[in-house]
Amino acid sequence: MARTDPYQARARELAREAGLDPDGRIERPGQRSMPAWCTFREAARAERMRRGADAAANAIALQPQPAAFRSSPLEVLGQHEEATLAQMRNCMAVGNVVGGVICADGHLGYAQPVGGVIAYEGQISISGVGFDIACGNMAVRLDTPYAAIADRVGPILKDIARTISFGVGRTNEERVEHALFDDADAWRKSDMGSYRQKAAAQLGTVGSGNHYVDLMRDEKNFVWIGVHFGSRGLGHTSATRYLKAAGGKDGMHVPPAVIDEASELGHRYIAAMELAGRYAYAGREWVVERVRRIVGGVVTDTVHNHHNYAWRETHNGRALWVVRKGATPAFPGQRGFVGGSMGDDAVIIEGVDSAQARKSLYSTIHGAGRLFGRNEAKRRFTRAQMEGWLKERAVALIGADLDESPMAYRRLPEVLAHHAGTVKVLHRLRPFAVAMAGAGEVDPFKD
Repeated sequence: MARTDPYQARARELAREAGLDPDGRIERPGQRSMPAWCTFREAARAERMRRGADAAANAIALQPQPAAFRSSPLEVLGQHEEATLAQMRNCMAVGNVVGGVICADGHLGYAQPVGGVIAYEGQISISGVGFDIACGNMAVRLDTPYAAIADRVGPILKDIARTISFGVGRTNEERVEHALFDDADAWRKSDMGSYRQKAAAQLGTVGSGNHYVDLMRDEKNFVWIGVHFGSRGLGHTSATRYLKAAGGKDGMHVPPAVIDEASELGHRYIAAMELAGRYAYAGREWVVERVRRIVGGVVTDTVHNHHNYAWRETHNGRALWVVRKGATPAFPGQRGFVGGSMGDDAVIIEGVDSAQARKSLYSTIHGAGRLFGRNEAKRRFTRAQMEGWLKERAVALIGADLDESPMAYRRLPEVLAHHAGTVKVLHRLRPFAVAMAGAGEVDPFKD
């Protein structure tokens, strides 16, 4: 049974107030027609987001922030919906906040915007790290020229889809042995020992949503492998457990759950976050290696980074916890892999030192950023449009649904332009093959 659009009732009211028949059809050149009420859906959504942000702000106002941390600077890069800005301002009003950033790919997230960065003194935000702890990107360059595999891209992609487990709650058919599972101290400190066996079974699975395996080529036509996913059920279970322990709430417009690093809860959560970070690194490394075996060739370069995580860093002489949710660390000389949509170029970037970089807490984008939510993308676009976009760019695809259509995302060069002077592009990577979970597979381990 189809899910009811949560904004439809109000959108229909707005259409009638405008003198339109809500069910009258609106023709759109190049796209399928839609009922008139759909043109008011964004207005209805904005109304609800404003109400949600106001409710969260009222709840936050009942917990006054220490005076020393009020009105800390917020750096905004790019253009954002008011609801995203309101959500970030609410986050900045809780705890020992020293500064914040919204990167240009930002959008609404659970409690804290995706693309949002907040620096805390002596505290860490469970909500800010989020449910998909240590979600991140890894890319490797092979010594394999694209010409050497151009005639077998299809079979390679099918082998990847058969070998790598995509989708909901999957386990890896190929059991992965890793020293992480023998680190009894890490499992004890994190209080996550009960999940160890499930975690072992899931290591090397990619999941669904916007998680992927890409094959790309650079300006010299060498093949790159790129992956994007996180800590799977281990991270989600850790976040859920500690969010509840901290008295936090799961939701879009809720106050962030901020805890003291020196508390017992803080020690256990940080241990769980670090365990999930190690697990995510291990999973991405395993997937990349399995794909390398399928493609062939030797790894000649590696770029690997989390973008949902908290790091202990020094800024302006102060030791801080910097919580990045959907944001890539970009200190001077530090490299990162940033993906576009599946039809657009990805990039390898490197942080540079500048006044703007320092104001940005040495943080940059993690992707292109969504223009439309998942349900809106499915309503707005057709499979034929998505396939036409990919065909024009010679991208082979296995899996994915319309919510991951390239048209649902911003264009990466435009987003990157807002971070000019903080990062430089080292490589532009053109995708030629993409593997993702198929339509109808919604990942429970949300990011």
